[in-house]
Amino acid sequence: MASRPTVVLIPSWGSGHFMSALEAGKRLLATSGGAFSLTVLVMHAPTQAKASEVEGHVRREAASGLDIRFLQLPAVDHPTDCVDPVEFASRYTQLHGPHVKAAIASLAPSFRAAAVVVDLFLTALFDVAHELAVPAYVYFASPAAFLALMLRLPALREDLTGPGFEEMEGTVDVPGLPPVPPSYMPDCLVRRKIQSYDWFEYHGRRFMEARGLIVNTTVELEASVLAAIADGRCVPGCPVPALHAIGPVIWFDPKDDDQRRHECMRWLDDQPPASVVFLCFGSMGSLDAAQVREVAAGLERSGHRFLWVLRGPPVAGTRFPTDANLDELLPEGFLEATAGRGLVWPAWAPQREILSHAAVGGFVTHCGWNSVLESLWFGVPLVPWPLYGEQHLNAFELVAGVGVAVALEMDRKKGFFVEAAELERAVRSLMDGGSEEGRKARTKASETSAEFRRAVGEGGSSCAALQRLVGEILDLPVGRR
Repeated sequence: MASRPTVVLIPSWGSGHFMSALEAGKRLLATSGGAFSLTVLVMHAPTQAKASEVEGHVRREAASGLDIRFLQLPAVDHPTDCVDPVEFASRYTQLHGPHVKAAIASLAPSFRAAAVVVDLFLTALFDVAHELAVPAYVYFASPAAFLALMLRLPALREDLTGPGFEEMEGTVDVPGLPPVPPSYMPDCLVRRKIQSYDWFEYHGRRFMEARGLIVNTTVELEASVLAAIADGRCVPGCPVPALHAIGPVIWFDPKDDDQRRHECMRWLDDQPPASVVFLCFGSMGSLDAAQVREVAAGLERSGHRFLWVLRGPPVAGTRFPTDANLDELLPEGFLEATAGRGLVWPAWAPQREILSHAAVGGFVTHCGWNSVLESLWFGVPLVPWPLYGEQHLNAFELVAGVGVAVALEMDRKKGFFVEAAELERAVRSLMDGGSEEGRKARTKASETSAEFRRAVGEGGSSCAALQRLVGEILDLPVGRR
């Protein structure tokens, strides 16, 4: 009896990576029509909090009845002296190589690996795929613009002088985008973090070894960037792996019944349509006391309704925010002054569900790509407030490249500090009916929402990309893909 093909998915444990990769895998599975199964190799997350989160996802999906099997990889020692999370993830992944090889080999004789799909920071596992003669793919959970930048890093290294991007003259060339001011380069790539740059460049080089690059975007959203990558403008003279824009990859939790409905949702039920600006800064986003005071003043003076998810500072030695003590963080009298038109929520909140609510008319966001896609799926325009990683480049693209956002000026020499007056201006611009800048962002966000839904529907661009990808994995003739 012939072995049944399976796609081996190896996701990262990161907040925005694991479920995005798993959802992409489930879409591949559905598109294949049962032609292959999905095997997920699970690494031990490096912290107990992350491990519990991943375990919860695995338990839920394992009980879904889908043709998915999860294999837990053996634990490995943690690398030491890492300068940042990307170096840790890269070196941690290298240590898993022998276990990944053994896990894939153990699938026989019942299954054969038709493809290995790895997270963008797990490319060290290409060595295993090459050794086993299994086609390797990258699942890129970030935008195509960041992919273009990573592919360009070897060339950009030669252009950089001094301590980094922040002292470059002129602009940075990211093919497919308008000229990018150096201040919008990801903070992890500046020369003062040379080890970070080295690891990003390492992964960008290894992307070129893949059979294909699966990107969480749409042709409609990033047409010029995807074309630039496909045309070889990022790595001139080198053949580019096949690009598969299958996004937006968004996962939705089951809706709560009315009795379990979140308090934020019940508060939104009482607000007029498109009247609330929503502020939320992601799973690792928190603001210091001085910045909280500026946000509070800006919101109060804007006069607009708001829902602000305010988190407390991380516990020492961790990166994840805690529940906020509002009495300590907020200025005296703020809650009383904004009573009736504002809600400050001090803990985790259901972001996707909030963005889906008709009362939400704008989103002040850290620009994590999952958050961006969720907002645009529901047609909500944005005010980008990037905090770390590639979010700075995302912010630039949303304003200058896509046109779905109102820019927010920040003092990049003071830790991206935003003054109250600037937040007030941006909120007014996004939410006021008389603002031309806001009107354009609202219109474009609404158009993008419709494009997203068409893209993933039957005959849409992302649906067609998934079908081509499945055919490629199964080695079907071109006409049958």
